[in-house]
Amino acid sequence: MAATRIDGKAVAEDVLAKVKQAAADLESRRGVKPGLAVVLVGEDPASQVYVGSKGRMARECGFHSVTHTLPADVPQADLLALIDRLNADPAIHGILQQLPLPKGLDADAVVGRIHPDKDVDGLTVVNAGRLASGLAREAFVPCTPAGCMVMLRRVLGDDLSGRRAVVVGRSNLVGKPMAQLLLLANATVTVAHSRTKDLPALCREADILVAAIGRPQALGPDCIKPGAVVIDVGINRIDAPERGEGKTRLVGDVAFEPASQIASAITPVPGGVGPMTIAMLMANTVTAAYRAAGETPPTF
Repeated sequence: MAATRIDGKAVAEDVLAKVKQAAADLESRRGVKPGLAVVLVGEDPASQVYVGSKGRMARECGFHSVTHTLPADVPQADLLALIDRLNADPAIHGILQQLPLPKGLDADAVVGRIHPDKDVDGLTVVNAGRLASGLAREAFVPCTPAGCMVMLRRVLGDDLSGRRAVVVGRSNLVGKPMAQLLLLANATVTVAHSRTKDLPALCREADILVAAIGRPQALGPDCIKPGAVVIDVGINRIDAPERGEGKTRLVGDVAFEPASQIASAITPVPGGVGPMTIAMLMANTVTAAYRAAGETPPTF
């Protein structure tokens, strides 16, 4: 029997509906409109698309949305000064520095300058430390792993006790926070990576397999335990000559078709984790606004 497709678009729409309601409620009761500032440096086309989509979604959610676009040769001091101004602006509850930055700029220093309580991307050392210490309710969790957990809970519930989870990938953006979230849900977690010995054998032990290695279709059917839930974070563009000369298509880190014949549930690419990332950015921004107003944020 083919696996259930976990519809990230549908789950994201549900999260966004809750975000819009929460934002409207906070504004009507307290006069506080959630504010999101996005900082874009340079003219990278992909970054411009991402920033544009984030701004549009913020406005759809009823947020105060601003975008600061700076030239690629902006001095580091000027960029840090902008972050400082946004930190001090009471109308801004979330700050997102679009990455990557052009050469010559220190991304760690820029991200580290964002106040932890406005770090809606969850990338500061303070928020990483909060999550690693088990303080998930006080932390801002990076949006992609946060979205993965929402989808997992839809399939398996909140308590993952007795489940064996394998996270393939150890990045600060996805792999490490994903492992922390799974631990907090009582799963038994292993983090694998490029130097893991006999990766397929390890993956076959997983009731929950999270693939976040950035290699197209790297995990085949020999990596899937029968009945496992597979969360594919990868978004890779590959050649698709079957669609015509020069055509491409998106695939994940998991070979979807054979894996879907073994797993019980799986996220497709596209349409799985991707839509959840921007939804959780909006959720984090609402959470920041509620905290700034001294209120308990809703659960998404």
